[in-house]
Amino acid sequence: MISSFVAGPLLEKFGSKWVLLASSLIFITAFILLMIASKVWMLIMARGIQGFASGFVMAATPMYVGEISPDSVRGTTGSFINLFMQSGILYVYIIGPYVSYQILQWSCLAIPIVFDVCFVFMPESPYYLMGKKRQEDAQKSLQFLRGQSAAGVQSEMSLIQMALDEAQANKGSFRDLFGSNGNRQALFITSGLLVFQQFCGIDVVLFNAQSIFTNTGTDLDPPIAAIIVGLVQVFSSGVASYIAYYFGRKLLLLISAGVMTLCLTSLGVFFFVKMDTGDISSILWLPIAVLVLDSFAFCIGFGALPMAIMGEIFAPNVRSSAATIVTSLMFISSFILIYLYPILVGFGIYYVFWSFGLFCALAFVFVIFFVFETRGLSLLQIQDKLHAKKI
Repeated sequence: MISSFVAGPLLEKFGSKWVLLASSLIFITAFILLMIASKVWMLIMARGIQGFASGFVMAATPMYVGEISPDSVRGTTGSFINLFMQSGILYVYIIGPYVSYQILQWSCLAIPIVFDVCFVFMPESPYYLMGKKRQEDAQKSLQFLRGQSAAGVQSEMSLIQMALDEAQANKGSFRDLFGSNGNRQALFITSGLLVFQQFCGIDVVLFNAQSIFTNTGTDLDPPIAAIIVGLVQVFSSGVASYIAYYFGRKLLLLISAGVMTLCLTSLGVFFFVKMDTGDISSILWLPIAVLVLDSFAFCIGFGALPMAIMGEIFAPNVRSSAATIVTSLMFISSFILIYLYPILVGFGIYYVFWSFGLFCALAFVFVIFFVFETRGLSLLQIQDKLHAKKI
């Protein structure tokens, strides 16, 4: 959460590419510390460093992806963020139960090293470069990203300049983020989506997957059940990347929230019946089936799309400030939920899942009334729609 506030000024000064590269170096430091840790405080420090790096990643990635992507595939590329997040979770699900602590840390350390080696050759965002008056570098960046000649990217260069000119009529401070109707609208939409993303309970399910499956009484080995859920998360995130190109963001968000509401309510009923009667032999299959469907529904909508929308909905002059606020709200929501989960379980785990179901139902209503469709719109057209709305 703290790093989100640090990330904003760094994004403004150095650009999203170099912030992402720096975050990988921080991750590398954390994994090395985890490997050599001999005291509890060292483990806590390493996890804190990882959390700090995560704030950089969550602030910079949607911005970078949204700014480098063509309008026609921006939803698809934005949903790749969730695909790779879920792939990382599956990676640990598969390796973690079967290797030593040291080997697990080495396996995780390899990821940021590979990222830095590959990503250092990628260009900076053309929006950032043009905002810094580096037109020649911005043109080279666009040529690389689009695979076109200098003449072929001139029209897009003009559109980027128009968007920047319109945005830079304001200074882009935190006050401007709240002073403009369009910026307030964008902040409200993205904050709502990312808070609901956390309160749908997916992090609790993923972080406690093995204990949840143990609690169900199923004969399926809990680590295997967790891997199955992880596989579904990766598969459905890949599906989301594909269908985001053909279907609107709003429709997918509605389907996602609706299906998760049914799944989580059903899971609450399962645990209530288990507590009330104790005889659940006829429905032991239900938890794995429901969690698989819930994971699928999450990934095609609320898992993939809030970050994609965050990367496209803010004006260039407030994008870094907005990323700071929105990602901080997301981390606060996640912290509250993970902290309260073991406390709420003490009152009955069915209440936990019914609460998640209620938040998903509220998310459904939120999307209906406040989220508008952005598929196929340019970043400039999105700004025009935001300023036309009132909040």
